[in-house]
Amino acid sequence: MSLLDIRKIVAQLEETLTENGRPVSPPSRKITMAAVIKNPYAGQYVEDLTPLYDLGAEVSKILAERGVALLGVKPDDIQNYGKGAIIGTMGEIEHSAALLHPRFGAPVRVAVGSGKDIIPGTKKVGAPGSSITMPLTNKNNIWDFDHMDSTEITIPDAPRPDEIVIAVCLGIGGRPLHRIGK
Repeated sequence: MSLLDIRKIVAQLEETLTENGRPVSPPSRKITMAAVIKNPYAGQYVEDLTPLYDLGAEVSKILAERGVALLGVKPDDIQNYGKGAIIGTMGEIEHSAALLHPRFGAPVRVAVGSGKDIIPGTKKVGAPGSSITMPLTNKNNIWDFDHMDSTEITIPDAPRPDEIVIAVCLGIGGRPLHRIGK
């Protein structure tokens, strides 16, 4: 039985066409897909968090597949990725670790066609309207400096105390006008 209870999904697309008065061609594109989900362990201490491992995989698959579709590209065209979570105030930071680490990555890698390197991420506990800044790195070479970037998302009414905002970030093109090399 799935623990996944989604209140809403938010998509944030960022497309940079010019930077510092110069054209960015092709445009640098990033999408952040975030789900606001019910925290099944809000307000309680639970020793065994393994059910959250599968919940993380379930939500990451939904978000990554929708992100690729909204970018309108083939999975292999995705170059960088990241992840993050904001736990509502009735939860604990360990809930995000259980969601983001053990099984979250495999469905994302399938959705983006590969992914040899780790999916960088960040996590925190926060109230509604909290923002989170998430790192992005190249999916196949974490040391590709041109694709080291970040993105931020805020959802005004989330997370409520018994919710979690969980996000997947996908990018194409790296930072606008990147030029520091690898």
